[in-house]
Amino acid sequence: ELAGPEKLLFGDVDDPELGNGQVLVEIKAASVNFPDVLMIQGLYQFQPPMPFIPGAECSGVIAEIGEDVNSCKVGDHVFVMAGNGCFAEKLVVDAVRVSQIPKEMDFPVAAALPMTYGTSLYALKQRADLQPGETLLVLGAAGGVGLSAVEIGKAMGAKVIAAASSIEKQNYTKSLGADITIGYENIKEQLKELTNNKGVDVIFDPVGGELFEESSRALSRYGKILVIGFASGKIPKFPINLALVKEFDIVGVFWGAFTRNNTDAFKENMNELFNWFKDGKINPQIEEKFKLQDASKALDKILNRGTK
Repeated sequence: ELAGPEKLLFGDVDDPELGNGQVLVEIKAASVNFPDVLMIQGLYQFQPPMPFIPGAECSGVIAEIGEDVNSCKVGDHVFVMAGNGCFAEKLVVDAVRVSQIPKEMDFPVAAALPMTYGTSLYALKQRADLQPGETLLVLGAAGGVGLSAVEIGKAMGAKVIAAASSIEKQNYTKSLGADITIGYENIKEQLKELTNNKGVDVIFDPVGGELFEESSRALSRYGKILVIGFASGKIPKFPINLALVKEFDIVGVFWGAFTRNNTDAFKENMNELFNWFKDGKINPQIEEKFKLQDASKALDKILNRGTK
């Protein structure tokens, strides 16, 4: 049934069957993301048929390949963008959904990198065209996708302002490279002061709700606000006249569609992330690890905003 994490069942299922063009992956680690929480409740843009196994992404070792697979081989270490099915021991997926990981990258990091860092790079590179020296505001900066935006913004040469709800969270973003950290109170006035009334060039917003409108009022002329998601649980009802008067862009970011429809650009982005990882410019933070049978506890922690 579609419900909260407490309704998930842990148990045995039949081994998945391998088809043409597919690979069998022995899963070593799976990450936990906010879309997973939405999907089990029936609140996500894409819903798999029932029943289904949650878990959008994972890493592991290819154990078997089907016919017509030439892009990988048995024994390859890979990450997998499956959409669902990753909270399991084994997964069968189309070969185009797996990519080899660098030898320097362990399985937990490989599982944690694609969705959060992939989303942020796509948002800041392809959708916002973020330039060195521009000012980037990251809302929800202490969450998974927010932290990745902080690191990627720095890697792209931007001045990064990280907004988070507590001093602890703000200090955490500062330790990962944010230039300035702020809370949410009077955010428009704070941003105006920090930018000498110019406003910020790009806003990265995975939160939504009232913050969307409040922060957008501090955008510069021709600025961009990136619609990443709605972690607040509220889709903003936005006064569109603001976009007219201030001449800023409201830019949608749907990374899932990008990975499916722009496969070459997606692979280029992942290679760029791998290179940044090797160079120490990004470093996915593994805050906590759970056993597979405790996946519901991990999802509950995300749902209740229990992460840093």
